[in-house]
Amino acid sequence: MRTIYLDYNATTPIAPSVLEAMLPFFREHYGNPSSRHTLGHACREAMEDARAKVAALLGAERDEIVFTSGGTESNNLAICGTMLQGLPGVAGHLIISAIEHPAVLEPARFLERMGFDLTIVACDPQGVVSPAKVAAAIRPDTRLVSIMHANNETGVIQPLREISDICREHRVLLHTDAAQSVGKIHTFAEDLGVDLLSVAGHKLYAPKGVGALYVRRGVQLEPFMHGAGHEMGLRPGTENVPYIVGLGQACGLALRSLDESAPRLESLRDRLLDQLSQVIGKRLKVNGQPADRLPNTLSVNFPDVAAAEMLTRLPELCVSIGSACHSGMTGISPTLAAMGLDPDEARGTMRISVGWFTSEEEIDRTASLLLGAWESLAR
Repeated sequence: MRTIYLDYNATTPIAPSVLEAMLPFFREHYGNPSSRHTLGHACREAMEDARAKVAALLGAERDEIVFTSGGTESNNLAICGTMLQGLPGVAGHLIISAIEHPAVLEPARFLERMGFDLTIVACDPQGVVSPAKVAAAIRPDTRLVSIMHANNETGVIQPLREISDICREHRVLLHTDAAQSVGKIHTFAEDLGVDLLSVAGHKLYAPKGVGALYVRRGVQLEPFMHGAGHEMGLRPGTENVPYIVGLGQACGLALRSLDESAPRLESLRDRLLDQLSQVIGKRLKVNGQPADRLPNTLSVNFPDVAAAEMLTRLPELCVSIGSACHSGMTGISPTLAAMGLDPDEARGTMRISVGWFTSEEEIDRTASLLLGAWESLAR
């Protein structure tokens, strides 16, 4: 039985050239990048080359990129670092949306327990956060708005440029969790109008355990870890050079292939949807339609069945019925609940996300498998 992997939003395989770029930094180039000898210099140069590649993918400058252990740390540094910066005590207001990943929601809840005020803005039935609702939530003491770029479950892309215009009018910083969008669609920080942007390496064919935070020049953050002055004083600790090199290589690949890969991913996604719709018809609901969505992401509700039960009959198929980062949860996901799905719709929801290594043959086989499982259960 050959496994079909269609869970690229959960994690991606490491691209072969990314692994190849990393290997010398496990074997020969093992120096500390802070050391002044030859081995140290080699690692420092490789790390700065990687920083330049991450910056290029984000349309940023090298000194605006801080390496982290992944998207969760980047989100924590952006949110807690902003809210705690320059404050002798606890004061201030934070805005997030109802569809944020736990890596944003939980830091916000932590700050709320500390005494900060938190507002959670709702989305519409397509999963889009209204700029007008963000504007209505801003107060004189609002310090930060954090709205994801693209949702990890539905792929819905948020109107960040409009939200940015509102934030700048009120002199409020804007952060976005771009873990799902970086490498799939264009994510130039200046075009989005954001002050802070989080990157997760394992969502764009780099290894797990590495990420980055874009910090616009002039933005001040309070580090939540303390030690030596690595990463411009924001992230102490000896840098994870092999993984940083891998992230840089992956960002370089993404930048070169973006215009070609996005249409191909969209074609594969729509090929699968067309085959499912031919059999199930209008009862097959696509979450997020007709809003703009990531080209690789399809969140669908299979009628009259439980998606989890369908998957028990399809051991060769790797897809998701929720976000893998918090798949231990029970009940309807917060994103689907915020969009107004009822429990029957939600239980039939499946997220299918394609990637660079997905083939048309795999898409056709997946459609056949899903339809067979759905028909047997719906009867």
